[in-house]
Amino acid sequence: MTEITAPKSPVTTAEFADGIREQLKYSQGVTVEQATPADVYVASSLVVRHYLQDAWFKTQQDMVNGNTKAVGYLSAEFLMGKQLRNALLNAGMIDQFDEAVKDLGFEPQDVIDVEHEPGLGNGGLGRLAACFIDSLASLGVPAFGYGIQYKYGIFEQAFDRDGKQIEKPDYWLTNEEPWGHIDYNRSQKVSFGGEVVEENGKKVWKPAWSVRAVPVDYMVPGYASGRVNTLRLWSAKSYDEFDLLTFNKSEYLDAVKPQVKAENISKILYPEDSTPQGKALRLEQQYFFVAASLHDAIRVFYPGQSKPDLTTFPSKITFQLNDTHPVIGIPELMRILIDEYGYDWDTAWSITTKTFNYTCHTLLPEALEVWPAKLISELLPRHMEIINEINEHFLAELKTKTRDKAKIERMRIVTDEENPKVRMAYLATAGGSHVNGVAELHSELLKDVTLRDFSDLYGDKFTNVTNGVTPRRFIRLANPRLSALITEGLGTDKWLSDLELLKGLEPLAKDDEFVKKFAAVKQANKEDFTAYAKREYGFDLDPNTMFNTMVKRLHEYKRQSLKILALIAKYADIKSGRVSADDVLPRT
Repeated sequence: MTEITAPKSPVTTAEFADGIREQLKYSQGVTVEQATPADVYVASSLVVRHYLQDAWFKTQQDMVNGNTKAVGYLSAEFLMGKQLRNALLNAGMIDQFDEAVKDLGFEPQDVIDVEHEPGLGNGGLGRLAACFIDSLASLGVPAFGYGIQYKYGIFEQAFDRDGKQIEKPDYWLTNEEPWGHIDYNRSQKVSFGGEVVEENGKKVWKPAWSVRAVPVDYMVPGYASGRVNTLRLWSAKSYDEFDLLTFNKSEYLDAVKPQVKAENISKILYPEDSTPQGKALRLEQQYFFVAASLHDAIRVFYPGQSKPDLTTFPSKITFQLNDTHPVIGIPELMRILIDEYGYDWDTAWSITTKTFNYTCHTLLPEALEVWPAKLISELLPRHMEIINEINEHFLAELKTKTRDKAKIERMRIVTDEENPKVRMAYLATAGGSHVNGVAELHSELLKDVTLRDFSDLYGDKFTNVTNGVTPRRFIRLANPRLSALITEGLGTDKWLSDLELLKGLEPLAKDDEFVKKFAAVKQANKEDFTAYAKREYGFDLDPNTMFNTMVKRLHEYKRQSLKILALIAKYADIKSGRVSADDVLPRT
């Protein structure tokens, strides 16, 4: 007997179908007969949102009122994947959706396929962020994911008539996007440039220009947890969108210059940074979402208080810095505490270091992010002053820990050269409580190689967090046949929230009947993919060959170079007669 523990919502098929009809009528403005699969997709998404709303409000309430510390996950990327099927699974409504959509005369898969995947990430970093906020919700840990609502996402790839690879914008927001809730009433002001002056013995930053950060909220429902966390993505808007006087002089492009300048910040993930303007835009992006997020967290956790006691801030929320992109948050929190709230340096530093933790993704020391101090001074002059002061305090502290002058020089946050640079990974390590890699081996190499000087002197800061995949999305949704077989083999579906249970499959490797079923699942999936390739791309695959797959955008990347070199080597071995073609398993 199979033990079923997956969530099952009390919402009935009839209620779900009525909800779709209502949303089609009042939100989409169409009847069921007039509706397209795209209409039904939006309506279904709004129905799921409706049923998750109460749990979402309760989660937010518990976070602010309760004693549970929240997590603020700061990341330049969130590769979330498609939302509808995932939300249906976590809310326990897959069956009701499938049946309701069929009752209305549509194919569930047609409706699911309409959704345009948000291209808010590039690969591992963004997927790790998405898996993290999914697992936090599933574990019942209250959390905010904080990032940027990129208008064009990463990019789409195609081949032109000459077979040349070309990149096009990813227009993921072109059609109706039912998951993001825009809240103009909770926008934040983010400023840049200008100068720092002294007034009444205090440093005051007088910025040159500001943009409006508007939050777009996405629900992150946990699996069988009753929790719905929030992914809050910031969209950049101008305070002065339109110059009527300039427009009336027929200078139409000049009339929208402030709007273009502001909105460039949230236009695209990782703008080309080989030019000074590109570098500046990247730094603007990083500061933009971090500054908005820190001010937002203060607003969330101290509602209605104009001057709250921020010494309690680290007990309310811990910010996880996903790689170095959000590290500018350390001097930003120091600026808020000292300039806006009047705390002395030591108190501000104590609050700051207890508030941040850092996930390092890079092992190559030369690949760690650095910023020219000159650029930071131009864009964020007060922050550069604070970074210099952090550096001086840190160097003084190092002198109490070691007499090794070469080591102290190597550990400088701001380099000592004609054109100094700020080492963001060093700032994150000095300015936070914990540093982790993303797997055990990675974390060890981080300590032994990349940040060795730091681990020598601050060994207790270093820890490991092995981040796995989300089994709900990557097995249950991506491979329903295999999921059903695993559940059958284990006699329970608890493995969906406890991957350790998969060890129970080991004895079944010797069970001929189970192994046959496993092979049948693989074959059926390959035949499905063969049909898909024929339908979508017009080429024929042989499902009886071994499929060798790489899932990533194509670019000059080490794994992809190795893949093609391996292919060439295998082909050359067969051509030269060094290897017999009969001994090579046919592969696609």
